[in-house]
Amino acid sequence: MMKHIENFYTVEKRMADLFDRHARQYRYDATNLDEHVVWATKVRAKLRGLLALDLFEPVDLVSQVVETVEFANYTRQKIILLTEPDVYMSFFKLMPNDESDSGSHSGRDNHKCPVFIVPHGHSSSKFVTAACTDYPPAKAKVDGEQANFTPFAIDLVKSGFIVFCPDARGSGDRREKTKQTDEHFHGNTHYEIQNMALGLGLNLPGMMTWDLMRLLDYIETCDDCDADRIGCGGMSGGGMQTLWLAALDERVKCAVISGYYYGAKESLLQLPQNCSCNFVPNLWRFVDMGDIGSLIAPRPLLIESGVLDPLNGASGIANVLSQIEITRQAFANFDASENLVHHIHDGGHEWNGKLTMDFVEKFMT
Repeated sequence: MMKHIENFYTVEKRMADLFDRHARQYRYDATNLDEHVVWATKVRAKLRGLLALDLFEPVDLVSQVVETVEFANYTRQKIILLTEPDVYMSFFKLMPNDESDSGSHSGRDNHKCPVFIVPHGHSSSKFVTAACTDYPPAKAKVDGEQANFTPFAIDLVKSGFIVFCPDARGSGDRREKTKQTDEHFHGNTHYEIQNMALGLGLNLPGMMTWDLMRLLDYIETCDDCDADRIGCGGMSGGGMQTLWLAALDERVKCAVISGYYYGAKESLLQLPQNCSCNFVPNLWRFVDMGDIGSLIAPRPLLIESGVLDPLNGASGIANVLSQIEITRQAFANFDASENLVHHIHDGGHEWNGKLTMDFVEKFMT
């Protein structure tokens, strides 16, 4: 007679109880600007520690242009940048051609363009964010499931921005040896890297944030880039990277986060099958997403949420709104409520973009 397991003894309830008892010890509770400054100083120091940013070893900015491709409206360079010993970040730099709007921003040095960084999502890479239809696997996604998102970088460069499309560790041509075939072109090795990192006191979100900070350092050396006008924005995992970078590095002057802003208990603890790059040891003891986003205030922040996004968690858009309200208080303390825009659309886990270009151009040109 065949037997089947009828009862399972799981740990989720215990984890949820621990969350409820210990979460958000550094919750946002400032009621005025002075209190915000004290809170932000404490929380940034804590988050840098949780991301283990003090364990990274700085190196000289060594870079190499390995490919240049000309298009009708822009030029695409592939650049390799050393971010720490033996670690190279690969990214595309999209530069507007003379016929673009790069010289149309009044009162600015025509030789310097505003800059936008576009991190990719979990099942993507710089080949998709830069709309590299000359790579067959990327073309399928550019023309298919990410057709709404991929014009973003191209729209930016046509509007006169210099756009940087980096690969996060474990994606694109930064995949580890287990997934370096075209079969895994849109996959990642985040799980493998996270496992290696945790045993050394590191974590993948910290690695991603470090690399993007080094990219900011590189941008500051570029004669054609206006380092006072740097924005960052992405979808899903790109939104996650944007959240961390903008919260911890004030060189980011404008941020766009799509499909990634919700309460951690419902969207991560109770959805643990999400990519391992979401998880930072001990993070939930101190802050939730709305607290991290509060560190961006008063810099312009557009958050985009889909009502049908399953990653919102069991309570849906209410789980998102709980975090938005935390962040709204921070912007209110700066008397800058108009700089925080929350766009709710009727779709799912997808880039909508209806407000994005107008928002970016309003604050960066």
